[in-house]
Amino acid sequence: MATMNISLPEELKTFVDTQVAEHGYGSTSEYLRDLIRKQRDIEKLRNMLLEGANSGPGRLVDDALFAELHEIAKGQA
Repeated sequence: MATMNISLPEELKTFVDTQVAEHGYGSTSEYLRDLIRKQRDIEKLRNMLLEGANSGPGRLVDDALFAELHEIAKGQA
């Protein structure tokens, strides 16, 4: 695992320490890893939403679509 050192103003360090204590993180590193993972997931979701929005017109989701999907699924069983 790689190591990264960061410098924080005292106010932010106090905030981080409080978050670690209040939310049951084992360490500051665990808290920061969790924040980074959440931000990564937000970026991934954002990119997926943009890809979908830019993919062209969609299809109406109605009973006919579900019936079609059901027939496709039956054919694969």
